[in-house]
Amino acid sequence: MNHVEKSLKLFESKFNCAQAVFASFSKELGLDEKQALKIGGCFGSGMRKGEVCGACTGALMVLGLKYGQFEKGDVESKTKTDQLCVEFLEKFESLNGSYICNELLNCDIKTKEGVEYAVKNNLFTEFCPKMVESATVIVEELIKE
Repeated sequence: MNHVEKSLKLFESKFNCAQAVFASFSKELGLDEKQALKIGGCFGSGMRKGEVCGACTGALMVLGLKYGQFEKGDVESKTKTDQLCVEFLEKFESLNGSYICNELLNCDIKTKEGVEYAVKNNLFTEFCPKMVESATVIVEELIKE
């Protein structure tokens, strides 16, 4: 199963968007899938506040796990992850119009009314999987470079 299939399967299994993207890469990056799912648990739906899309957050966790700085003074890793973060967000925004959850969904999911709107319009089941796929594809491209 490839990353896109894995992330979509996880999302369809009711894991949040951040969990789905992050966990689809976890094993090959040396992290147990269960740990990845737990780490991503609070990042779905823009951290439940409609902020940065959870699919993006999951993708950024992948980039951080692969390239992130872990030694004091490692400027090269810090510079690389900073650059990849910006590149990821710019590509995602270019393809999808934004990387902010509320903007993508065109409603405020911090509110009961916003969540009701999203549910009524099948955004979580029809729109969000497209964001999971988009984030997964972009991060795949970036880790291959």
